[in-house]
Amino acid sequence: MYGNMSDVARLRHQIVKEMEAMRQGFEGFASGNARHEFIRARMQNINDHQESLALHIGKNDAAVVVCELYIDTVEKPVRKT
Repeated sequence: MYGNMSDVARLRHQIVKEMEAMRQGFEGFASGNARHEFIRARMQNINDHQESLALHIGKNDAAVVVCELYIDTVEKPVRKT
């Protein structure tokens, strides 16, 4: 599936997928420790992907990319169709 995608693009895609899952965890019906653990796991995965991304584009640029993706993915309003 990712054969033609660059490593940077692949990592960005994985980060977005984790953020989308995390966002669903914020809005989901689970509560308490289960919700906390789910979101914590997503955040750890994002951190791991950010570290991998930093190997390609540098630490500062990787941090900027993750922040921009967070704003675009988690903070943007959800469109209801």
